[in-house]
Amino acid sequence: MWSTGRLTLLASLLASSASLTSAFYLPGVAPTSYDEGQIVPLYVNHLTPGVAQQDSQLHSVFSYDYYHPAFHFCRPKDGPKDVRESLGSIIFGDRIRTSPFELHMAKNETCKRVCEEVKFDARSGKFTNRRIQQGYNINWLVDGLPAAQRNLDAMTKTEFYSPGFALGELDDDGKPVLNNHFNIVVEYHRVGLPSKNKYRVVGVLVQPESRRDFKMLDGGKADCGEGGPPLILSEEDETPVTWTYSVYWRESDTAWATRWDKYLHVYDPKIHWFSLINSAVFVVFLVGMVSVILLRALRKDIARYNRLDAINLDDLDGTSAAVEDGIQEDSGWKLVHGDVFRCPRYPLLLSVLVGNGAQIFVMTGVTVAFALLGLLSPANRGFLGTAILILYTLFGFIGGYVSARTYKSFGGEAWKRNIVLTPLLIPGTVFCVFFLLNLFVWAKGSSGAVPFTTMLVLVLIWFIISVPLSVAGSWVGFKQRSIEGPTKTNQIPRQIPPMTGTLRTIPSLLLTGILPFGAIFVELYFIMNSLWTNKIYYMFGFLFLCYGLMIITSAATTVLLVYFLLCAENYRWHWRAFAGAGMTGFYVFINALIFWATRVSFGGFTGAILYIGYSALIAFLVFILTGTIGFFASWAFVQRIYGSIKVD
Repeated sequence: MWSTGRLTLLASLLASSASLTSAFYLPGVAPTSYDEGQIVPLYVNHLTPGVAQQDSQLHSVFSYDYYHPAFHFCRPKDGPKDVRESLGSIIFGDRIRTSPFELHMAKNETCKRVCEEVKFDARSGKFTNRRIQQGYNINWLVDGLPAAQRNLDAMTKTEFYSPGFALGELDDDGKPVLNNHFNIVVEYHRVGLPSKNKYRVVGVLVQPESRRDFKMLDGGKADCGEGGPPLILSEEDETPVTWTYSVYWRESDTAWATRWDKYLHVYDPKIHWFSLINSAVFVVFLVGMVSVILLRALRKDIARYNRLDAINLDDLDGTSAAVEDGIQEDSGWKLVHGDVFRCPRYPLLLSVLVGNGAQIFVMTGVTVAFALLGLLSPANRGFLGTAILILYTLFGFIGGYVSARTYKSFGGEAWKRNIVLTPLLIPGTVFCVFFLLNLFVWAKGSSGAVPFTTMLVLVLIWFIISVPLSVAGSWVGFKQRSIEGPTKTNQIPRQIPPMTGTLRTIPSLLLTGILPFGAIFVELYFIMNSLWTNKIYYMFGFLFLCYGLMIITSAATTVLLVYFLLCAENYRWHWRAFAGAGMTGFYVFINALIFWATRVSFGGFTGAILYIGYSALIAFLVFILTGTIGFFASWAFVQRIYGSIKVD
């Protein structure tokens, strides 16, 4: 058993490797070098909700296209064009397009007008003011880097770049103020020979300002002046707005390979370390407790059972028979040896669930491992989501194989139904829920709605790649021999005594599921915060360790539950093991509701439906994942203990 010091050292090494890999990029993600004066494209992305200024809460889950008519942002002369995106980027809501902003490498521009004056009508003014009050952020991309605002961490006193910048702010009277002037600060790094310099973008900052009065000059210039009253959009009359920007180039010592370091900031690192060490110590004590209880009790039981079987019962007197009866009554798990490997209820459904759970388990482990090694760098936008989809599709073979092998071991005969349901039931349920939720997003006019063509691509990938792989895995699984128990099953089922205390269904499930959740709930908070506030999550070192702790905790607590059930002569352990460990997903959903009550304030029905729907979808997947871990750990445990005793 490892000591706490060794676990802390391992946590330090793995967590620090996430920052070390910031200088590592995927093959093909090569730096772009610019000549002096060369155009550096500035692309625009969707507007995303953030934490509101007035109450530090999230008030919306909808993103809006940058060129939404109500915002009246200037368009390129030849119209905005879509920029090619990855599948994961589209699904997660990115809508990247060209812009009218002109950036020339190392050439400063002062107060340049973007386009002619625009008019905000009353309806557009009301819509935009509402988005300002909700804390919406504008998102730009320059050479793959997000335009950011400089922030200061109040705890560590370190500066970092926070992607996105405010659409507007609230003045002293609480009125929304529109930012219509953008000071763009681009940091560049000089490379190449002294005689032929090349420049690379290593940082982008935007300092937005609100200015109502402008003096127009020739050549697309404007006199922005200094200070002056801010721009407040009227919700009753038209408001003229002029969009302007300035560009300032600043040389930096930051190398291109480490340019993401300033964007990837760890909030509350002490909380991360405390939670990680606390979870690690908790798991060590839990595994130690389970090991001591089971090893001592099982060794004693197995030795007694095997010693009794070696005695010729015909030679025993009454006293010896009484001793034997006392031993058998003391330990009840051997009494159910003829029923413990009996086929569970609804074997087809259980085998489909554990097959999909095994597929999710392998996909999650490989994804987190790749991210830990730096192979899913944020430099390749949307690649994390794309990798999840690709890996889940390819691991359809594993899902089919595990489902078929499990179903055959249960003695199931509807093998055709198993082959069909394994790749269709769970993915189909998830897709249908996702499709229905997407309809709400589409009806709201949000850019976060996944396009119909992308939905069609997902369906094609599902049926062309994932389903055939799952069928192939099922075929291989049914060709393998079934996993047989070490003891024979009686023809007549044994009667199960009523369960009392914590062994009743509801208390046992709640107690079993809360322990794995305790190992991940702190990291889950940071994931939820990044997911709903549209921030970059990259702390994969912590996530890797939390994932491992969750696996160990799920297995240990479920094995302990099954042991107590068997001692109480309850041989119906299959569904109890799956649901007990899977109850972690229930706590994930409760945690999402608590996050909603404390950090989220939705004013509309649609936003609440989306939040609850997506949270329930995530909790359902966690339920299948942890339930599968608990089921197979319990199955291996039952096989081991009943294979260690002699049964006539």
